[in-house]
Order: sequence, then C-alpha cells, then structure tokens
Amino acid sequence: MSFTPFLHFDGCAEEAMTFYADVFGATDLQIMRFSEAPEGTNMAPSNRVMFSQFTRDGHALGAWDFPEGMEARPQQSVSVGHEVETVARGTEVFKCLAEGGTVTMPFGPNFFSDGFGMLTDRFGTNWVISVRR
Repeated sequence: MSFTPFLHFDGCAEEAMTFYADVFGATDLQIMRFSEAPEGTNMAPSNRVMFSQFTRDGHALGAWDFPEGMEARPQQSVSVGHEVETVARGTEVFKCLAEGGTVTMPFGPNFFSDGFGMLTDRFGTNWVISVRR
C-alpha cells in the first residue's frame, strides 16, 4: 500500500511543482490544466492546474490548484516529510525550501536524527526534513 500526498494551491501549483521537481531532482513532472479536461466534464476551462505529479525514488508528490472561484485554503494543518541520506543533502534541501519561507525549527542535529528541521516554504507548504538513521 502507498499514499501520495497532494498539495492544494491557489493558482501557483505549476510554479511550486516545477520548483519542487528541481529541488528533489525529479525529471517526470506531469501537468494537466482544467482547460485540457474533455468536453462534458463540467469543469470550467482555465489555465489552473487540475493535476500535477512527479516521482522520485519510487515516491510521488502531487498537486493541483483550487478551481477559480472556489475558496482556497492551501496546506492547512499538513506537513510533507522528506527523509534524506546525509546531513549535507538535508542542509541543501532545507536551504532551498526555506528561501522566501519561514523556518519553524532550524535544520540541525537532535536526539533522534543527525539533521532535522521544519519550515513553511514560500508557497505555503509545510515541510519536515530529516536525515535517515
């Protein structure tokens, strides 16, 4: 069984997912817009993202934009965890995601990991970055 987190955005899903794919080194980013939905699906055509996803090391991350006119409440009370192999990689990922965002807990060693940190990025996504033990 697997779970795929899907992030919700208010018009910036393409920018966010392109950024995340770059940070995590994914090369298979897919993006489909509401305007690409088949006729008769009752979806208002727009350039907002209806579906996007990429995979890295067998794990997927997905996202979409709220349809135009729908109240948007992106990423409330949810964090995406990402585990890395080394402190150096954790530091790099954390620094990239933190740029323009807010650090909740600076990345550093603690009693359960050689590197751990929490932040909210510039797109409003909450991240937990940790080094695998």
